[in-house]
Amino acid sequence: GSRLNIIIIAEGAIDRSGKPISSNYVKDLVVQRLGFDTRVTVLGHVQRGGTPSAFDRVLSSKMGMEAVMALLEATPDTPACVVSHSGNQSVRLPLMECVQVTKDVQKAMDEKRFDEAIQLRGRSFENNWNIYKLLAHQKPAQEKSPFSMAILNVGAPAAGMNAAVRSAVRIGICQGHTIYVVNDGFEGLAKGQVREVGWHDVAGWLGRGGSMLGTKRTLPKTCMEKIVENVRKFNIQGLLVIGGFEAYEGVLQLVEARGQYEELCIVMCVIPATISNNVPGTDFSLGSDTAVNAAMESCDRIKQSASGTKRRVFIVETMGGYCGYLSTVTGIAVGADAAYVYEDPFTIHDLKANVEHLTDKMKTDIQRGLVLRNEKCHEHYTTEFLYNLYSSEGKGIFDCRINVLGHLQQGGAPTPFDRNYGTKLGVKAVLWMSEKLQQVYSKGRVFANSGDTACVIGLRKKVVAFSPVTELKKVTDFEHRLPQEQWWLNLRLMLKMLANYQISLTEYISGQMEHVTRRTLSIEKGF
Repeated sequence: GSRLNIIIIAEGAIDRSGKPISSNYVKDLVVQRLGFDTRVTVLGHVQRGGTPSAFDRVLSSKMGMEAVMALLEATPDTPACVVSHSGNQSVRLPLMECVQVTKDVQKAMDEKRFDEAIQLRGRSFENNWNIYKLLAHQKPAQEKSPFSMAILNVGAPAAGMNAAVRSAVRIGICQGHTIYVVNDGFEGLAKGQVREVGWHDVAGWLGRGGSMLGTKRTLPKTCMEKIVENVRKFNIQGLLVIGGFEAYEGVLQLVEARGQYEELCIVMCVIPATISNNVPGTDFSLGSDTAVNAAMESCDRIKQSASGTKRRVFIVETMGGYCGYLSTVTGIAVGADAAYVYEDPFTIHDLKANVEHLTDKMKTDIQRGLVLRNEKCHEHYTTEFLYNLYSSEGKGIFDCRINVLGHLQQGGAPTPFDRNYGTKLGVKAVLWMSEKLQQVYSKGRVFANSGDTACVIGLRKKVVAFSPVTELKKVTDFEHRLPQEQWWLNLRLMLKMLANYQISLTEYISGQMEHVTRRTLSIEKGF
């Protein structure tokens, strides 16, 4: 019943005999064989233009800094290297090895060893290609499995949730499972808002923002018995929960109730999805990239509004609860003069230093400033307080304006990163759950009571990993809804250095700065 079909062709596409495949050839084929009205659009150099995304801005900053570090650490005997990015880490690869791999890819293509060429492109390329082939067309399962899974969203809406639901539903169907979706989170599960879905029920969900299933913050402890009743009623043996801190905390509550309710001895998995990026067990949550881009675009417009006005400082408040990820990464992406976050305590002396920095800046050609503040960075140093302080101290030198971004950071269509990341996590989560279900299935029933049968899936450094919620509990600050260690705190050093104050290159390299007493600010190689 689809009324729109899209075929994408790479400019260098060839068939198995090495003959080029052109867009006009495919168009003629569709028209002649199927009789469909078909149009060709060549994107061309449009793909090279435009404003860089937040990801590209931060990536270039990190790689530029890593390149300088590589030069400073190099000796006359150090081989030439290429600064690259693997997973969530900057890495240095030998230049000549990289050149050789590139040549090997072309050689494999010329010799028509296409499977090997895909592997030579890298693990990420191969995974993306395999996932695309899995999801592009419906492939009936060879046999019906005895398992059933339920998928629900919990917490605030986040871009990428629908992409994860779509891929999870489709891969589950390919595995032969019965797939249910639940409306309105754990509350909907308690009320029995459960329905079975098919392949086409999630068509068109990939690029949609928000949550198509509906989502609420209700935790299981408020309706545990009703949840257990419906788990039994629908014979749910696997539970995939897509959401933020509430999703993680909710699954933890279900796991801790296993001793009281045997029905909860099922396989469970959490896909982190929140703009705050505060779920333990992952470096990135779904929706955080979209939120950073929304904040970045807003800040770009705010800065542009001052292009005809000299000596103006904008104080911008971001969301994120106690987690300062949004403020920090947005600060790097827009070149902020300061970004105040809860995890990096600051005093009135720091505020004074920032005012002095902005005062000096107004003497240069760039006579505008941008200060970001996480909504819960300090109990007393509120956005209004910062406005009054900056206005008073900068009187006669610059004036101030306040901008509270609010829920603008949640809205809009998901970025390509969140769409692809959500798709990958949905596939990997269901494949992991299918494997676990096979392991704990015996005598016609599922009984999963070990810690490793309820996990959070997430990108950790270079790999996608599954972390048991019972283990993550030990490293979670539940009062402030934060992991006790957060990788992005290392970016604070770079943010302050690029802002041209507070830290010198020598201090950056040695990592000599006042660390947070409650958190470990681990300096990994390069960051």
